[in-house]
Amino acid sequence: MNNFYIIVLDGVGIGELPDAKKYSDEGSDTLGNMAVRLGGLKLPNLEKSGLGNIKPIPGISAQQSPLASYGKLAELSEGKDSTTGHWELGGLKVEVDFPYYPEGFPKELIDRFLAATGEKGILGNYASSGTEIIKELGAEHLRTGFPIVYTSADSVFQIAAHEEIIPLNRLYEICSITREQVLVGKDACGRVIARPFIGAEGNFARTTNRKDYSLDPPEPTILDYCFDSGIETYAIGKINDLFNYKGIKHQLKTKSNLEGINKIIEVAGYAKDSLIFANLVDFDVYYGHRNDPEGLHKALQEFDSRLPEIISALDETDHLILTADHGNDTTDISTDHTREYVPLLYFRKNREGKDLGTRETFADIAQTAADFFKINNDLHGKSFLNE
Repeated sequence: MNNFYIIVLDGVGIGELPDAKKYSDEGSDTLGNMAVRLGGLKLPNLEKSGLGNIKPIPGISAQQSPLASYGKLAELSEGKDSTTGHWELGGLKVEVDFPYYPEGFPKELIDRFLAATGEKGILGNYASSGTEIIKELGAEHLRTGFPIVYTSADSVFQIAAHEEIIPLNRLYEICSITREQVLVGKDACGRVIARPFIGAEGNFARTTNRKDYSLDPPEPTILDYCFDSGIETYAIGKINDLFNYKGIKHQLKTKSNLEGINKIIEVAGYAKDSLIFANLVDFDVYYGHRNDPEGLHKALQEFDSRLPEIISALDETDHLILTADHGNDTTDISTDHTREYVPLLYFRKNREGKDLGTRETFADIAQTAADFFKINNDLHGKSFLNE
């Protein structure tokens, strides 16, 4: 029904970028290294679509007549953050990287946080995996009531709290204050993230009530251009937070890949002349950041099994792109994002798949969507609509 779909497989990179060394990510390859570690991948529908045509991947064969056109995209922007990756997918080149705090947040920033929020103290203030830090500090949090503040290699200020100690509405209020009053100027990091958890000592677990507080993109994105042109815009999952709700008419929240896939199929049943932009976050959150190649493979298999259902929901006027926003190699030492190319699979029904090559920027996707809707724009990138 003349819809353009962009589905982001969060963190599913396909090999190191030429500047990976700058980010200490030499040799990173989310799909390739996982395939080697597991003795080959089994993703039959992505294989038929042309995933193995992008580059050799153990277990994934190249196809003589792939169902989709295929290629890979380089990131022009600085960093390897989800916000930056999505903004570039939306047509921007982010010239300045966000601030990072690998040694924890400076005292002046924490003092500003305490003064603005009225909290009496914090726990943590170092870079950590979210699951690990609640193991380490969860019991002390229960005793003191102090929020757990931590970061990662990404530009994030994360606040973890037990839902029975700091209720969700209060945690969200703290995060909102932090975004608006604390992380400003040189400290305007990419995201503030609420990280609620439940359970007892020795058995803490994060809940699905995470909430991200982002910044407005510095310039209009493909969502803004479509919205301003009267084209319906649907954001599914994390897209809403990462674009700070800018240019989005229909905001569809999800808490899992399964919910996201179901929403995509549901929207396909009634949307017309629309841009549908979706993020499937489980690959990154539950497996990439936990160095779990087996779990990532299983999650990709679950998506792969639903891919024919997604494709069958489209008609001949619809276009669909599968891609990613960065890598998250489950086989490397760290649990952080990796600086990688991202895959490009471009579906159009009853059209033979072509080689789209190595693209210079993620923004080619936004420019292709703009071309599809015939929108004049100032976005970066080059359309591959008719290649």
